Amino acid sequence: QVQLVESGGGWVQPGGSLKLSCAASGRTSVGYTMAWFRQAAGKGREIVASIPAWGSSEMYIADSVKGRFGIARDNAKNMVYLQMNSLKPEDTAVYYCAAGEDGEYEYWGQGTQVTVSS
Repeated sequence: QVQLVESGGGWVQPGGSLKLSCAASGRTSVGYTMAWFRQAAGKGREIVASIPAWGSSEMYIADSVKGRFGIARDNAKNMVYLQMNSLKPEDTAVYYCAAGEDGEYEYWGQGTQVTVSS
């Protein structure tokens, strides 16, 4: 089992920045692909970014956030981060950290709310 706990969400004005953190514990998450998903009210869950177990050559960033968001991981600390810049109201959502393999995400955090409004 891998336990994931997100932090860093909150309220920010449009154009602002937030950095989300995801702490993994339990069975090591080092071998898993880590990802951030989000779900806005009344909408389905969508993937925002993912980063493979080792290296960043196959990192994925959704077109809707490309150039504004970045994903990083620190395997020594079992941490994954989502840096969010130039935030827009449409980025408002609950953001989830997930761990998995081959596109299947088996482990999920409880989510952290991000609200972008003036």
